[in-house]
Amino acid sequence: MSIMENKTFVVAGGSKGIGLELVRQLNAAGATVHTFSRTTGELDDQQKELHHEIDFGTDDFDAGLLPEQIHGLAYCPGTINLRSFRGLKLEDFRHDFEVNLLGAVKFLKAALPALKKTGVTEPTSAVLFSTVAVGKGLSMHASVAACKGAIEGLTRSIAAEWAPQIRVNCIAPALTETPLSANFFSTDEKRAAMDAKYPLGRAGQPQDIASMARFLLSAESGWVTGQVIGVDGGMSKLGS
Repeated sequence: MSIMENKTFVVAGGSKGIGLELVRQLNAAGATVHTFSRTTGELDDQQKELHHEIDFGTDDFDAGLLPEQIHGLAYCPGTINLRSFRGLKLEDFRHDFEVNLLGAVKFLKAALPALKKTGVTEPTSAVLFSTVAVGKGLSMHASVAACKGAIEGLTRSIAAEWAPQIRVNCIAPALTETPLSANFFSTDEKRAAMDAKYPLGRAGQPQDIASMARFLLSAESGWVTGQVIGVDGGMSKLGS
């Protein structure tokens, strides 16, 4: 029997990009997955049956939409608001914080009772997302790096608070080819420029990041918590 069989997970932002790939991997491993995002996106008909529409940047979250038992969750919504600090307005920072940080807080608070209930008999897990720009320092990333830096702090704090029943980890990817980042890959020239930035010679794909998220949600990572894990083609540690 698969280690994911008879497990229930919830994925925010699960209808596109990394979140969608995570849903597919969890389903393939035998898990039941409830998704929450603004649209059904690329979910198939069966996955749509467990989908709820919500905009984490503006909407309140109804905890009643969640299953009674949750073995793990991932909060995947994010923004790519790359401008100079001078060009960023306060409302840009507010929007990015609403989507990236406060949306995650809403989701975690709503899911905590079910995570705790499940965690009485077996450990549960939460996965959040940061960015390579928090640790590396990249120009034009002031807003996204600020709110994702807050996510890293949140990860460590609640990992300490919720142990040992609930593990909490964070993935810090570099730019990954998703619908959100499509503009960066819109021509062969742009794609080549993106690939050249990474020691491993290519930009990230959703399966690269989702595979790590699936691992962190599984019992295979049962001795891992409070970590920010770079999945970035080597960008954060190698080269200039």
